[in-house]
Amino acid sequence: MNKLHTKKHENATLVTGTEEISLWARSDLQHAKPDVLAQEVPVALVYNGISHVVMMASPKDLEWFAIGFSLSEGIIENPSEIYGMDIVPSCNGLEVQIELSSRRFMGLKERRRALAGRTGCGVCGVEQLTDIGKPVAPLPFTQTFDLALLDNGLAQLTHFQPVGQLTGCTHAAAWMLPSGELVGGHEDVGRHVALDKLLGHRAREGERWQPGAALVSSRASYEMVQKSAMCGVEILFAVSAATTLAVEVAQRCNLTLVGFCKPGRATVYTHPQRLMGA
Repeated sequence: MNKLHTKKHENATLVTGTEEISLWARSDLQHAKPDVLAQEVPVALVYNGISHVVMMASPKDLEWFAIGFSLSEGIIENPSEIYGMDIVPSCNGLEVQIELSSRRFMGLKERRRALAGRTGCGVCGVEQLTDIGKPVAPLPFTQTFDLALLDNGLAQLTHFQPVGQLTGCTHAAAWMLPSGELVGGHEDVGRHVALDKLLGHRAREGERWQPGAALVSSRASYEMVQKSAMCGVEILFAVSAATTLAVEVAQRCNLTLVGFCKPGRATVYTHPQRLMGA
């Protein structure tokens, strides 16, 4: 995976996914000062030479994103079905060129959808409304979590947002063990992309990251729930609220959905039987 590259700046440390610009503060419109913004670039996922989707995303951890997206969209069932991957500059953005197994590529061609720019919208590019809420196999009830340990995880979430700490402009998704420890996480300007990066990373970690729950810094949309369930995540904690469709999908696929996760606070929308404590 890509290493985190840094370069020194007089006011901050620039990390991959950021760019320095000049801007003006309300208190001084006469003098521009340097500041740091989060980058947002078009990222095309190209399977066996055919472009499938273009997403607006942060240009970091794109290998994890490609794996997670492929899993959460049902393009593959296992990371081993991706035989190779290259990331190359293209058309003012980046291409992630993915080599799929022949069987998976044939399946993809049969149900290709023209998707675009889903950073803020889960419906963009879906060919038919019936594509929304595609069937997800009901999850088992193998995981539990003590809510008394949730605050521990919340306190660590910003550790996985180096771009966010500099710019205030990213979402985060992290994997939380039953102990409340966050063992890994990713950030992106798009909440769906941040989650896909986490799901891709989790798939590679295997059994080590199976126990526990996903924690996201955003609201819980139906797509966040669906992506989690497609990848076998039984518990999803969101810092903000859930939507009605998210709750409906979570109820149907047996996912425990928890929103408004703040220190000392949480709202359980579905399947509370996996949770303990207070």
